[in-house]
Parts: sequence; C-alpha cells; structure tokens
Amino acid sequence: MGIESIQDLDVKDKKVLVRVDFNVPLDDSCAIIDDARIRAALPTIEHAVEKGAKVVLMSHLGRPKGKVVKSMSLLPVARRLSELLGTSVNMAPDCIGEKVQKMVAGLQPGDVLLLENLRFHIEEEKNDPAFAKQLASLCDLFVNDAFATAHRAHASNVGICSYVKQKSAGFLLQREVEHINKVIDNPERPLAALVGGAKVSGKLEVLENLVDIVDKLIIGGGMAYTFVKALDQKIGKSLVEDNLVATALKIMEKARNKGVKLYLPVDCICAPKIEHGQKTEIKTIQEIPSELMALDIGPASVTLFAEALADCATIVWNGPMGVFEIEEFSTGTTQMSKAVALADAVTIVGGGDTDAALHKSGLADKVDFVSTAGGAFLEMLGGKALPGVVVLED
Repeated sequence: MGIESIQDLDVKDKKVLVRVDFNVPLDDSCAIIDDARIRAALPTIEHAVEKGAKVVLMSHLGRPKGKVVKSMSLLPVARRLSELLGTSVNMAPDCIGEKVQKMVAGLQPGDVLLLENLRFHIEEEKNDPAFAKQLASLCDLFVNDAFATAHRAHASNVGICSYVKQKSAGFLLQREVEHINKVIDNPERPLAALVGGAKVSGKLEVLENLVDIVDKLIIGGGMAYTFVKALDQKIGKSLVEDNLVATALKIMEKARNKGVKLYLPVDCICAPKIEHGQKTEIKTIQEIPSELMALDIGPASVTLFAEALADCATIVWNGPMGVFEIEEFSTGTTQMSKAVALADAVTIVGGGDTDAALHKSGLADKVDFVSTAGGAFLEMLGGKALPGVVVLED
C-alpha cells in the first residue's frame, strides 16, 4: 500500500494515539447490542499494549452534531473493552483539553485510555486544523485503524496527519484495504457485485464505477425501484428517487455498452406499510398495485439472483434486499445470505446492515471476508481514493 504498519514501528514507552471505530449500536438503556467493531480493533490494541505502548484510543459514536449527548457517550464501550482486554480501560471526560492532557501524561506502558466521543466537538467533522492539532499533541505516534471512516476527511483521521511525527495503519485498516485491492486489481472472474439498500443517491457514483470492473451487477433493495421506474414500469408506492431516474437509465446503458449483465428484481413482496404484521402479497414487477409498496425481492428474484451468482468466482455484496429488520420483508435478504455464503467463490461482504443479515443467517463464518465498513467499502471498490487511506501513504 505504501503505508507503514504499526507492526513496523517501535512503540515501546511511546504515546500511541489510535483512531478506532467504536460506533456500535446501543439499545434504549445504552447497552451495547453488537460489539463486533470493538472486537475488530482488538489485534491493534493488544499489539500496542504487549509492546509496551501508552495507548490512547479515540472514536465517534452516533451523530451528536457537535453537542454533548449523554446517550452517545463512549462509557459503555470503555466497560466492554475492559472486559475484552482483561484490563482496566480508563475513560477520559473529553477528547481534548487540560484534563485529558494530564490523563495522557500519567499513562504507564501498557495502559489504555479511551477518549470521549470526538463528535461532541463540531470541529471533528469540519476537519478543523486547530482541533486536529490538539489531538496530535496527545501522541508520539498516530495509528489509523478505522477503515469505516476512511471515506470522510475529518480531523481525527486526515487533519491530524499534518501534525504528527509518525503515522501508520492498524491491522484492521491494513487488512480491509488489502482485501478490497485484490478485488479491484486482480479479481478471479466472473466478478459479481450484489448491491442493495434503500437509496441509490449515496451509491450513484459507486455504481457507475462498478460497471467498469464487474461482469455482473445485481441490484436489489429499495434502490432497485428507481431503476425499475427508469424502464417505464409502474412501482406503486415503492421507494423512488425521481431526480435520479435519468441517471439510473444512464448506468443501465453504460452496463449494456460494456457487456456487463445487469439484473433487477422480477417480482417483489408488497404491503401497504413498512410495519410488522402487514398482510403481504407477491407481485411481479409489472403488476405492483398503486396502493402497495415493494419491500423485499420475491421468490423468482431470489432464484434469478442466485443463478446469476452460481458461476461467479468472486462475489461482493453490500446492502440488504429489503426491509430485513421486519420479519415479513426479510426472506429475500436471508436467501441471498445463503446464496453468497455457500457460493464456490471468493466472497466479500461489507456494510453494517449486510453484516447483520449475514450473522442472522448463521453463515458469517462461510464468507471469506466481512468488512467493518459500508460507505468506505463501496467507495473504494468503486475506484474512489479514500482520504483516510491516502493521507497515510508515503
């Protein structure tokens, strides 16, 4: 990658500031629902501790928009991390300031300190130089292990690199980049991308770029109906982004010109509302009633998509096929989880919802690589340079 690894650095007795991604889901009582992102950061943290570093961790959680929001404190993460590491992880009251400086100065080799939510400061997302400089003052070495935020240029992953003496990648970021680069640079073919989720707007440029590298592009989820409408089909009350219909048509034309096989749902599970307990109907794409909305791919679409994946040597999947959180609209995503996990292919899955669906199916261990990222995963796969990765390069 042209990026130094933490493994190559002498961290003994040094203050090592690690940008991790502890943006974990919490329930109403602020208990952690899924600690997968904390576990993913353990190899880098444990390496630094074992080598005698004074470890300072920083992360965001949720979207507090520059205000202190008690329910978005990282305190539950500090408690869980203490359990996973088998050692006490102290919690700082903030991520900058005199109190934090004193706590960092008092660290001993092998100690771990977790800073409070970076996004309690509006300067974090604005990539404010003064804020980045204050973060940099806490360390001798900076390590970025938060691949999931690498597509954003924030103070804690990009701005900070202008003020640190040494910078490197953690094991998680390094592994994520290496796996995605393999798909981009030299994939085993045929290569298929299975893309779902609610909206096409956040994935538009990525889809255009994916057409340049894949052999098959399979589109499901709510985003599919913008493409269906572009083909002059009636979609009832289904989700659609009318301002992107023309662009969807352009992507389909590009795929046709490049010889890329593009698949859309041929049937769907419909209901009047996105709610539990709704009466559902299976309808072909051409026959979605005006009063219903398509909320999952139907059985014929599952068969079509699974058959399209059957002869592929590499499969990349991001985004559920329907509103899988609701049981009535989860079948399509569950079936595609099985099709991907059991495929005789190199399989790479990215995105929180997709990861959750895969774990729900009980087949996560059958997938070759599960990325911790959604946006960064897709953007890099689509050929975009990620600011949080580029800034680490020599």
